[in-house]
Amino acid sequence: MTQPLVFLVLAYLIGGIPFGYLLVKLKTGSDVRSMGSGNIGATNVLRTTGRAFGLLTLALDIAKGWLAVWLMGRMTALDVGWMSAAGVAVVLGHAFPVFLKFKGGKAVASFVGVAAALAPAALVAVVILFVAVVVWSRYVSLGAIVGAALFPLAVWLLYHPEWPLLAASVFCGAFIVWRHKSNIERLRAGTENVLKLGGGR
Repeated sequence: MTQPLVFLVLAYLIGGIPFGYLLVKLKTGSDVRSMGSGNIGATNVLRTTGRAFGLLTLALDIAKGWLAVWLMGRMTALDVGWMSAAGVAVVLGHAFPVFLKFKGGKAVASFVGVAAALAPAALVAVVILFVAVVVWSRYVSLGAIVGAALFPLAVWLLYHPEWPLLAASVFCGAFIVWRHKSNIERLRAGTENVLKLGGGR
C-alpha cells in the first residue's frame, strides 16, 4: 500500500513541473504568467513566445501526464484503480503546482497524456471532435471544453470500464470544464481569443 501512495505523490509532483513557465523563462527571461492570458499552458506560450515553444510545451505537458500513469502502472501491475488515481493526481498537480504556489494551468495537455495511457480510443474520438470544433470556431478553449465534457461519455461507450476509470474520467472532464470558467464567460461575451497560426517566432 505504501509504494502506490508514494507514486501517487510523485504523480502530483510530475504534474506540477511547469514546463511552459520554465521554457518561456529560458527563452525570454520573462514570467509567462505576466504575458497574454497569464496561463502557463501551451496555448498562451504559443501566443506569447512562438509556435516552437508552444508546441514543445504541449508535448512536454502531454508527456508528463502519460509518464505519471505509466509509472503507476509499472509499480502496481497495471492496477486500473491506482492508475486512474495517478491520472487525477497529475492533472491536479498541473493545475495546482507546489512549485508555483499552487497557481498553474488548466491541465488540458496533461489530461491528454493521462487519457493516452488510460483510454486511447476515447482520446482519439475527442481529439477529432476537438479539431472539428476549433476549425469551425477558431476557439481552442471551446474545443477543449467540448472535448473534456464528452470524454467520460466516450470512455463509457468505448470501454464500459471499471468504476475507478469512469470516475476519474468524469472528475477530470468536469474539472477541466470548471478550469475554463473564465473562458466560458469570454465566449459568452464574444471577447475570447481567436486562434491565429501566423508565422512563429
